[in-house]
Amino acid sequence: MINRDRIIQQFLELVQISSETKKERKIANYLIKLFKENNLEVMEDKSHQKTGHEAGNIIAKLKGSNVEKPAIYFTAHMDTVEPGNGVKPEIYDDVIYSDGSTILGADDKAGISAIIELIHLIKEKPVDHGDIYFAIMSGEESGLVGSKHFNIAHLPVQYGYALDSDGDVGTIITGAPAQVKVYATIKGKAAHAGVNPEKGVSAISMTAKAITKMPLGRIDEETTANIGSFEGKGPTNVVCEQVLLIAEARSLSIKKLDEQVEKMCVALKQTSEHMGGEAEIDLKYMYPNYQFNESDQVVQIAMKAVKAIGKQPYLKISGGGSDANHLSGKGIPTVNLGVGYENIHTKNERIHISHLTELPALLYEIIK
Repeated sequence: MINRDRIIQQFLELVQISSETKKERKIANYLIKLFKENNLEVMEDKSHQKTGHEAGNIIAKLKGSNVEKPAIYFTAHMDTVEPGNGVKPEIYDDVIYSDGSTILGADDKAGISAIIELIHLIKEKPVDHGDIYFAIMSGEESGLVGSKHFNIAHLPVQYGYALDSDGDVGTIITGAPAQVKVYATIKGKAAHAGVNPEKGVSAISMTAKAITKMPLGRIDEETTANIGSFEGKGPTNVVCEQVLLIAEARSLSIKKLDEQVEKMCVALKQTSEHMGGEAEIDLKYMYPNYQFNESDQVVQIAMKAVKAIGKQPYLKISGGGSDANHLSGKGIPTVNLGVGYENIHTKNERIHISHLTELPALLYEIIK
């Protein structure tokens, strides 16, 4: 049923279109043209006016053959991480790699390739279906900014699936955490480090001591926290006056997330005040959580489809975020599906051709 050669060639063509995050114009134009050539209704939203990216999100509609059937959607993202320019794909033993000088871009052009092959499949082997929407997001790799500014009115659907998770095809991500980023400016007092250090207040010392008072790493089965960086530059003969700290916390539970962030903020503020400095803190809520269980329709349909292609469904909670977080948070039940790519965000990224062919087969069964 799956045209193996066609999807391989489609994937190879897509990964050779440079689309590092923020620079999505070229691939957006390619996809708009392709969808129109396949008689889909296509639009590009104006999210780029808020994100600063070259392109907005693309929404394509394949009109339903049966008005009685529910409308559903699939989403993937068009941008990649760096280095993603000039990808030269190579195939060894049915596995596709880059030449080692760049990423491959299977994250998430494998998802897009599956969508394109699905469109061909529906034409070649028609099946009754409602309206099917495809939302191709920009800016996923820049903090999910495309889906953050996505207008949910563009998707009049009952539920849907993101095609953007590691794990074999058959993996169903039924839950993912919310994330908050913590930006803190810790202010001390400068002084000559050799002549009168006692008159200074080291922002570096304050920051280091505050960090030791924070619960970090794996807090519990639902919650994590991490310090990304802190930086205070200056000559060694001056007591450091200011440090910028960047940290994050994630949790499947909003209550636990708020509690964890509060502990981190209290540690920074109390330590700074005790040592004679101050901490200015800015919190940025990056994306909401989502969580479904085996009895939810969006999960049930995916499980039946996985079994229909001869595999066993594997339900999993993820520690990372995806566009599914924002789209679920905006009111459309959405779970993320395993695509089969490996070593993403590295020059060792790869994907087995079998996964390229299994994923569109799974999407076709979801529609059935």
